[in-house]
Formats: sequence, C-alpha cells, structure tokens
Amino acid sequence: MSFVPNAIEIDPALNFSHAFECTKVADKKYVLNQDTGEYLGIVGHTFNCASHPEFFQSVWNTMTEHLPSHEMEGATLKWKSARYGTWGMLEVVLPNVTHKITTRSKHETEVAQRIISLHGIDGSCSNQVYFGAIDFYCTNGLIVGEYDKVRRKNTKNFDLKSFEKELYTKNIQFEKQMGRLQQMADTSLTGKYSVVESVVKSLMKERPAEKMLSLYKDEAATRGNNVFALFSAMTNYASYADERNGFQLKASTNDNQAITMWTRQQTVSQWTSSKEWDYLMREAA
Repeated sequence: MSFVPNAIEIDPALNFSHAFECTKVADKKYVLNQDTGEYLGIVGHTFNCASHPEFFQSVWNTMTEHLPSHEMEGATLKWKSARYGTWGMLEVVLPNVTHKITTRSKHETEVAQRIISLHGIDGSCSNQVYFGAIDFYCTNGLIVGEYDKVRRKNTKNFDLKSFEKELYTKNIQFEKQMGRLQQMADTSLTGKYSVVESVVKSLMKERPAEKMLSLYKDEAATRGNNVFALFSAMTNYASYADERNGFQLKASTNDNQAITMWTRQQTVSQWTSSKEWDYLMREAA
C-alpha cells in the first residue's frame, strides 16, 4: 500500500467499531465487534478506548501533518492483527529516511526509518508508538536500545501532542540508532567466537542458542565477523519464524503469531541493552 496524502485504508481485520456489554460480574464487561455482534473479550468495567480506525487514523494524520512531505513520499504501510482483531499493529516505513551501515569487510546495508504503532481494544495492549528501522538487505526489523519506545498510554485517546513532539526529534533518535549500529559494524569479533557463544548461551536456552549461533555464522559470512553480524542474526530471529532460520512458531500460537513476532523484536531490544551485551562489546573492543 503506497502513501496517499491525508488518507489511510484500515486493514479489513481491524476496520470495525466496537462496543461494550455488561456481564453478570459487576466489575466486568464484554468487548464486542459492533458490526458483526461477535464477542471478542472481557475487560474491567472502567476500561475504555478508541476504535482501531480512530486510533490509527489519528496516528497517520499526525505523521502527514508534521513530517516533511519528502520524508512521507513513498511511505509504505504494513498491517498485522491478532486476538481475533482486538490487537492491531501498523508499521510505516519511510524509504527516504535512510542510512548506510558499512562493515570492515566492505559490506553495506541500507537501513530505513520506520514508525510502529500498536493498539488494543481488549485490554491486551495500550496505545504505543515505537521508532525503529528496517534493514533493506534482508528486510529484518531493527529495534535498538533505549531510543525505541516512544509512548505507552492507557487512555481512551492517544496523546497526540506527545507524539507530535517526538516526531520533531525522530531524526535525532534515528541518527543515534544508526550510530549504535555502525559501532556494532566497526567492532570485530574475529577470534572472539567463544565470547559470542558465551553471551548467546547466557541469553537463550541451549537449543535456541545453537540455532542463533548458526545464524550468526551465516551472517558473518556475508557481513564479516563483527557485532553487527550477531545483531543481524538476532533480528532475523525476530523477523522470521520458518525453515529459513529454524525458529518456527508452535501451532498453538494460531491467531497470536503477530504478537509473538512483535515480542521477539522487543526481546532483541532487551538483549542489546543487557549486561551480557555490554560484556560482549567490552571483550570485543
């Protein structure tokens, strides 16, 4: 879906009005799809929220009103939904806001800015917006450290004024993210495989750790033996869940696959902000 000024086409799975109905429990109420009458969940009696269309339209309008037109030109929208439509995610990629990460092996990766908004109508997700990036080389989603999470609100109406303020500083945040990624690319892990192995095994259980180490070797063969290659292996894990990386999802995830994959991205962010990651950077320096 390509950018159209001041217009947004809501994903059909999220494009509905919701309503509430009392339950037989005094402090609980049902959440319904008002268009179909389907019961979607149970929330506390004081819970209230905007609809998906209202929330995502307000986020989009704020972006188109406050970002330069050349940044928004060519923007692409990607939707995900879960929990039978009660959880929604909109990822907007800005292909005109990019940065190149170059490794010592002369491998270049172009990284574009993205803005991710999350919304829930069943109490499973508060209003959230994240600034991240996407690696065009392998289409992995990148979330890096303390600059990721912008707002987390549990109110009916999204705090647009706060979002506007963050939009004005998003390029500064993006440059900080890119500086950190370039530092990873500049940090060699040649002769440090034992350190990589130790860190990965401290972050993951044994079997997943072995898969991650295998992914790292694949990434290092292309990007060189550096911290960015390990980070790319981790973002591969957060972007795919099939035979390409061996991190398939269990069949029981069903409708919640989008939430699981988003959780993986947050997990990678936590890994790269951990004491184990700090140890890796010190040992590799």
